[in-house]
Amino acid sequence: MGETTAPLMRSKRTFKQHGESGLWVSDWFPHQAKVADELCVIRSCVSDGINHAGGVCQMNTGSVFGGRPSLGSWISYGLGTENKSLPGFVVIKDSNSMVVNGARAWGSGFIPASHQGVLFEQGNEPIKFLNNPKGVTDSRQEHKLKFLEEVNQRHYQTRETNSDLEARIRSYELAFHMQAEAPEAIDLDSEPEHIKELYGLGDKETETYGRQCLMARRLVERGVRFIQLYHGAGSKWDSHTKMEENHGRLCNNVDKPIAGLIQDLKQRGLLDETLIIWGGEFGRTPMSEKGDGRDHNPTGFTMWMAGGGVKGGQTIGSTDELGLYAVEDRLHVHDIHATVMGLLGLDHTEVVYMHKGRPERVDLNEGHAHQGIISGV
Repeated sequence: MGETTAPLMRSKRTFKQHGESGLWVSDWFPHQAKVADELCVIRSCVSDGINHAGGVCQMNTGSVFGGRPSLGSWISYGLGTENKSLPGFVVIKDSNSMVVNGARAWGSGFIPASHQGVLFEQGNEPIKFLNNPKGVTDSRQEHKLKFLEEVNQRHYQTRETNSDLEARIRSYELAFHMQAEAPEAIDLDSEPEHIKELYGLGDKETETYGRQCLMARRLVERGVRFIQLYHGAGSKWDSHTKMEENHGRLCNNVDKPIAGLIQDLKQRGLLDETLIIWGGEFGRTPMSEKGDGRDHNPTGFTMWMAGGGVKGGQTIGSTDELGLYAVEDRLHVHDIHATVMGLLGLDHTEVVYMHKGRPERVDLNEGHAHQGIISGV
């Protein structure tokens, strides 16, 4: 059913104004409503991906086609690392299901492979093979890795243009350092009970995403530059049917953990220097699909940012009266990426990587940083 013939489906949400700013928030997000004054809501996002593969690829890399570096890789390349014992770019997903496009969503493309994301899994062992094999002491492991490093360096001396080889060598070095620091970094049990409750741990509805958000805060404290959380891996938010049931449940899963993360960062004095971005690869149409669902809508959808110097309690842009097309202050994905770079102190036109003789940028040379979001004016 095309967009010209599909019937409109009214929203069943109740919207109210919250905080001193009077930001409009729906009843699906009662906890985020309490931190409304921290949110900068962008109602005019635009992308080119009409399906999940292209949409996820573009939201992560700027292009609907695979092969380019992800935003996290550009940030890692532009800012470097603050902690040599932990990865500079970490990815945490919520289940054993894989994110659409898999590891390409956090890949480094043509940028050196050392800038790609490192996947942390759910469960008792977020980082695979972190602990020594049974019977292997730390001393034995250290001597083994030193020998391996010597052999690798000899092999690398005549292959210095191979970034995959360089990344593999550096990964061994990082892995050894992580064995000392990472177990403490991911030890959520050490958190006090009131912090666990703030994130919704102990409640089966919010436990999983709450653990992701709490782990993100612990990694932020330890200098990890870019942390990407995936909720609904396997396209669980793709509500072509049963919109109310599916989105109601999923919003409940993430609402309290998100608000908890914002509150926790603020009380620790970390919110001003930590940029939080929430959104997906596109939105949903105002028209119905299959009676009680909605189709993909890349032409006008909402994301929000908080912290990181963003002025909270404001709304940027708007769609037409139906909510189908962005009409005011349109922000294409390229503009969003350029804005993120600006908020992190980087000029997106100057963070350049030469690839096959061409200067490449995060925004495919098309983005413009939104000065209103960056300056708060």
